[in-house]
Amino acid sequence: MSTLDTQFHQLHQDGLLILTNVADATGARLVEQAGGKAVATSSAAVAWIHGYPDGNTLPLERLIATVESIARVIKVPLSVDIEAGYSDDLARVAEVIDAVLAAGAVGINIEDGNGAPELLARKIEVARETARKRDVNLFINARTDVYLKSLVPAGERVAETLRRSALYQAAGANGLFAAGVTAADDIQAICKGTSLPVNVLGVDGLPSPSELQALGVHRLSAGSGIAEFLYGAMGTLVKSFIAHGKLDTHDLKALTYGEVNGLLK
Repeated sequence: MSTLDTQFHQLHQDGLLILTNVADATGARLVEQAGGKAVATSSAAVAWIHGYPDGNTLPLERLIATVESIARVIKVPLSVDIEAGYSDDLARVAEVIDAVLAAGAVGINIEDGNGAPELLARKIEVARETARKRDVNLFINARTDVYLKSLVPAGERVAETLRRSALYQAAGANGLFAAGVTAADDIQAICKGTSLPVNVLGVDGLPSPSELQALGVHRLSAGSGIAEFLYGAMGTLVKSFIAHGKLDTHDLKALTYGEVNGLLK
């Protein structure tokens, strides 16, 4: 068993793990050089860099090439966002996870989205069995989109998140990614309601890292936010160069997730 998988599990027990999501090997090296204790991919950013919209459309060979290139240049643990496993066919999900592990990942994110929670539970079981065959202590971070996609009314979201958390934990998940939650009371209730390390997404309105840690959060992810800013900045630079032959570095701002994703649809 590799030491990287053990390290990655331990990082979820030692305070707040800040995970910076990247799209490629150079971004991963920047994270490691800046002191990042682990590196994570953003599924959206990886899809965009290959010319595909986010949403289970990226060909597996492109994903694996990215994972291999990142794993080759870093010495810290790597977690890979595999969206919903790129399929609802469990055999295909197993193939994806096996390929990601072979490429060097020791953690995955896998999400429920608009699908049935029971389906994600089955995928988590498949992931655990696939990792066992490779003798990898895989960290399975189960993302629920209860908040991100407003799957239930606001007053029911804590309870529904915890219901899904219990289901995913029983299936073999190691962490709960409550993507989109921002209210301190909700975050605290979720953290108190599960024994899984809770992951939140770095979006506007989120409490500070020190506050998150006090609320019980163990992992903070950037998601696609860095990529959204980079593409926004690139768009501004491109426009200024086309118009004036110079790079105008003033007033750079992010594009939204929808704007970047819409470019590729």
